This record gives sequence, C-alpha cells and structure tokens, in this order.
Amino acid sequence: MRAVAEFIMRGRVQAMLVVVGSAALPLLFWLSAAAASLVLLRRGSDALGVIGVGVLSALVCWHFQKDPSALLVLLGTCGLSLVLRAGHSWNRVLLCSMAIGLLCAVSLGTLFSPMVDGLSQEFAKVLPQALGEVYEKLSVDQRASLASLIAPLMISSIAVVFQIFSVLCLILGRYWQALLYNSGGFGREFRQIRIPKGLALLLLAIMLVGPFFGAQMLILLPLCSVPLVFAGLALIHGLVAQKRLAGFWLVGLYVTLVPFMHLMGPLLVVMAIVDSLIDFRGRLGSKDPDSANGEG
Repeated sequence: MRAVAEFIMRGRVQAMLVVVGSAALPLLFWLSAAAASLVLLRRGSDALGVIGVGVLSALVCWHFQKDPSALLVLLGTCGLSLVLRAGHSWNRVLLCSMAIGLLCAVSLGTLFSPMVDGLSQEFAKVLPQALGEVYEKLSVDQRASLASLIAPLMISSIAVVFQIFSVLCLILGRYWQALLYNSGGFGREFRQIRIPKGLALLLLAIMLVGPFFGAQMLILLPLCSVPLVFAGLALIHGLVAQKRLAGFWLVGLYVTLVPFMHLMGPLLVVMAIVDSLIDFRGRLGSKDPDSANGEG
C-alpha cells in the first residue's frame, strides 16, 4: 500500500493516472476516491485539477455503464476530506457523512431513479420466491404495501453503502498520508474517536423515532448508525492498544464483521453509545493528542 501512496504523490500526472484509471474501472472506484482524498488532504487546493479529471472520468463511467458508484463515492470522499483538512475532528467528519448519505439518497431518488426502479422491479420479481409461504399468506393490500417499501429500502440501502465507502476511502487516504509523512499518526488519531454523550443520545433517538414518520424516514436508521459503528470500532482499537493485546483480536473482529454485519453492527452501535456515557478509554489511560496530517 505504501508503494501505491508513493506513486500517487510522486506528481500530478501519476495522481491523475490513478484517479482517472480507477474511476473508469467499476471494481476500483474506491481506489480513485482514496487517491483523490490523499492528494486533497496533502495538497489542498492544488488537488482540484486531479479531482476535476477524476469527476469527468466518473461521469463517463456513469454515462456508459449506468453506474453512479464512482461519481458519488468520489464526491462524498472529497467532501469529507475537506472537513478533515479544515481541522475538524473525526466526530464531525462522521456526522457529516450522514449528510453525504442523505445527498446520495436524494440523488438516487432523482438523477438515478431509472437505475433504482430497475433494481426494485427485479427485486419484486424474486420477492415471492424469497418469502415463500409467508408471501402466499399475505393479503392483496399487504402485498401492495410490501411492494411500496421496496424502492425506499433500495434507495436507503444503496445510499448507506455509498456513505460507508466514502468514510472508508477517507480513512484509506488519511492512512496513506500518515504512512508517508507521520508514521503511526493515523492509528492514534482513529483511536481517539468517541461520540459525545449528547450527540450519541440524539442519534439514538432519531434512529428509534424516525421510522415511525413513514417509509421515507427509514433511511435515518442506517444513516445515524454509521458514525456509531465507526466509533465502536475506534473503541475496540483503543482498548486493544491500551491493553497491549495481540493484533489477533482485531483480525478476528474484521473477519467476523463482514459475514455477520447484521449482528456486529448493532453491537458496535451499543458499545459506542455506552462508551459515550462511560468513556472506557479515558478511565483506562490518558489521551494522546496527535494528528495524522504530518504537516506540523
């Protein structure tokens, strides 16, 4: 990974090659966003040219492949990078990621509605087979109500995936920045993430109450959970570092997280909320105020 970061920062041409080339490949859109984030975090306004050609490449990808992933993740990652470069904390960055997810949802419901409608129709075709006998027992009104939820749930699911990818690409860009200019800085920075008590309780309230205001508000549940999930991961990283535990525990965490996200996600949310009330890391040791930007 260091070799990739060094190549990106070697010059403007190299950075453009990575950003543009990766944006044009469907499975490498994340690399394009992470590379743009690295250049933006390090060079500031000098990165506008690199980001501009990356956006053009993502627009071409959207036009020919009908896939907005590269465009939305690139713009979302760059937006979060600007927040982080401005000196704001990771807490604010994670909260801003909710706005990124919401903007993605609005875009999917307007600019990219044909794609969403196509996916919804395909999902509606396999829904009777997926539910089996349960679907057969539903009344006509219940089936119609279930069908009406497909599009909002599809939009919220895709938007949250883009939100998560935007945060992950920023994390990779920040990690590369620390790797090149301030070794170990990102780890110390990430382990300090902790959502304040008031904000954590507010997010919890929105997650619990929002869905009662209609199907369109269901998106608030996953959008608000993303900052808490990352705060929960930061908590585990911080405890492992403070207790000087083996890296095996972190490997086990991420190996378990991918296939069991439906279980691990809520658990991380609960851990983050409890940590906002108790502050486990503050009770176990002193905080280490450090930055990963490596710019003094």
